[in-house]
Amino acid sequence: MAGVDRTLLNARFERLGMVLKPNATIDERLGVLNPACTRLRNGTLQLYPRMVAPGNISRIGSFGAEERSDGVLEVEPHGFVLQPAAPYEVRTQPGGYGCEDPRITFVGALDTYVMSYVAFGPRGPEVAVAVSGDALHWQRLGLLRFRQSDAPFADKDAAFFSEPVASPTGVESLAFYHRPTLAISVRGGEGAVSTLAALPENQREGISIGYIPLDAVKADIAALCSVTETHPVPLPPATWGRIKVGGGAPPVRIAEGWLAVIHGVDEIPHPTGTTLLRYCAGLILHDATHLEQIIYRSPEPLFVPETRGELYGTVGQVVFPTGIDRRDERTFDIYYGMADYEIGRGRLTLSQRG
Repeated sequence: MAGVDRTLLNARFERLGMVLKPNATIDERLGVLNPACTRLRNGTLQLYPRMVAPGNISRIGSFGAEERSDGVLEVEPHGFVLQPAAPYEVRTQPGGYGCEDPRITFVGALDTYVMSYVAFGPRGPEVAVAVSGDALHWQRLGLLRFRQSDAPFADKDAAFFSEPVASPTGVESLAFYHRPTLAISVRGGEGAVSTLAALPENQREGISIGYIPLDAVKADIAALCSVTETHPVPLPPATWGRIKVGGGAPPVRIAEGWLAVIHGVDEIPHPTGTTLLRYCAGLILHDATHLEQIIYRSPEPLFVPETRGELYGTVGQVVFPTGIDRRDERTFDIYYGMADYEIGRGRLTLSQRG
């Protein structure tokens, strides 16, 4: 889609306030963050936050949500949809375990809700998949399986596209974001930052797109875990995401292509003379039919940590987009984690087409 008028993607972002925060119950004492969201078949909104208990044990909750006439979002807890139970979600090593950071997409070609989430188990973070007919009751399918040559050391930030596309080899497929994670990120802690920053840009962590043949999944839903292709996505340069970038909310189809709100990580100066890591959110736009072609990346972040709840929490300087709710063709509500502790909502408005 050469020659896209970049002014069509001029975007405004308005914070709408905090939606959820932890209470005193043990199951969520350490954080309620990074939610998926979707509309149920009756049109009502459902949120699915990661809920963190002491020991860094994560579960995926479920909350009904309704917007009042004054714009405030009221939420009602509906329990948990996934608790750590599968072997790939539980471990004895220190550092915690569980079901983390879900993203949910309704895939019309399957008439099914698809949830991707991080299973933090014995081998570290990996991407797992669950499916549902009503978005309330979920069936685990298991971990994503890659061809051995393509298998990442660890994996995060998966989110499915809502419509089938042709893979780069021409196979009609279901596509999804994921972020292969380097060993230094998992094992290196804070000391990994300087190593990651020193890597050439093409060796840093970034978004890849995996492809799963649609016919195989229609024949057997379990095939949704069998990835036949995956390809890194080169992004245009920008002022943000210089340490690494990864998926955020699931991509959505707009007139110009596939729009995604993703996250980026940067080092920023601190008044003491040291540096801090900052997680921000930005926009990218894929070609409608060739997902490997990125035709736009916002030169500046869409939004960065600014409010107290975004600057200070379990991990400060973090906004982490994971849920998107379409309000109309050019307006979307974005749900995001704030400082790895609570959840915020903001409204993304795109310029109208000329």
